[in-house]
Amino acid sequence: MSKKRGLSLEEKREKILQIFYDSQDFFLLKELEKLGPKKGVISQSVKDVVQSLVDDDLASKDKIGTSVYFWSLPSCAGNQLRTVHRKLDSDLQSSKKRHAELVDQCDALKKGREESEEREDALAELKTIEMKYNELKEEMEKYADNDPAAVQAMKEAIEVAHAAANRWTDNIFTLRQWCSNNFPQAKEQLEKMYQEAGITDEFDYLELLPVISVDAVTDQMLEGDP
Repeated sequence: MSKKRGLSLEEKREKILQIFYDSQDFFLLKELEKLGPKKGVISQSVKDVVQSLVDDDLASKDKIGTSVYFWSLPSCAGNQLRTVHRKLDSDLQSSKKRHAELVDQCDALKKGREESEEREDALAELKTIEMKYNELKEEMEKYADNDPAAVQAMKEAIEVAHAAANRWTDNIFTLRQWCSNNFPQAKEQLEKMYQEAGITDEFDYLELLPVISVDAVTDQMLEGDP
């Protein structure tokens, strides 16, 4: 035997409203919690159901002394429905007005765009220009590494790296001199260590090779030379 299906929230709201409508009286929450089960609404959910009705203006509540009373009359639902109807009607009129404005805009944009041989020729020319633009864009991307700004940035990076390398070379020479002055008895061991580390007689400061100027690269690109 299948279980009896519980009431949905909307069904519970209808049941509680029926209690109000049948009696057209004022109720304390505890009274509604006793009457709810008789309509199939468990007492534990009565409070939330009543509050949802109050939130939707389908029921009213007021505090008298220390007690809070709830009530609802059929006219309350009617007023609520009339309010919703007025809002929906207002929204409909606004939508109709906006639709008419969009239709007028669409008609205005169509003017001068009627199908004609001249328009078709113009569209074909536009398509050709767009294809040429895309081809040139792809071609430029191939030469991105030769961009004057990129070349200048590479030149500056090389200068920074060159200065750093020679600074460390200077540090190595300074450390080597310090070791020689402080450990003269370990000269052979130090020389062997230098050799193993790659610090030979050829070890020296790096020379910065000339870099092609940005202007030269720019001129070469403009002339179209490979």
